[in-house]
Amino acid sequence: MIRSAMTFAAAGLLAGCTAATAPQTVARLGADPVLSGGSYDSGGGITVAIDLRERDGRTMVCGVWAESRQQSILTNNKAKGVLDTGAVAVGGETVLQGLRFMKEVPPMADYGGQEAHCAVTSRAWQPGDAARRAEIGIPRQVVHVEDDEFGGTFAVWFRPTGPGAGGV
Repeated sequence: MIRSAMTFAAAGLLAGCTAATAPQTVARLGADPVLSGGSYDSGGGITVAIDLRERDGRTMVCGVWAESRQQSILTNNKAKGVLDTGAVAVGGETVLQGLRFMKEVPPMADYGGQEAHCAVTSRAWQPGDAARRAEIGIPRQVVHVEDDEFGGTFAVWFRPTGPGAGGV
């Protein structure tokens, strides 16, 4: 019994390693990707750019994200956690939860043509999808809480204000 459990555990670890190293689908964003994102109370922010594609009869989401070059130390390394809470919807239907799979790029004025990482969803590609614009949702959230010198606390918020990484 113990030997069987150990065999299954080892197989699970091996399968996990295989999935982690699987090649990722890559595509270039079109000329007019959907943009969204937000900003931090302490300055700086995130921009997300996505396109929808058809892949083997399924809806595929391709995207990149950028983070402001200048921001508070309180928000360093917080972007991936914010991206984890994001979602993509098509026609009001959520098709993808979590945006961490996207490729990080430097902030820029135009994200069209950028090489993006893609995720194939379970949603079937439908007639008219090529003309639809996806919606990106990233909720308002606290990204840092700290005690202040007066015995209270202060929080740094991420707010979905639209593209927030700035451009060159």
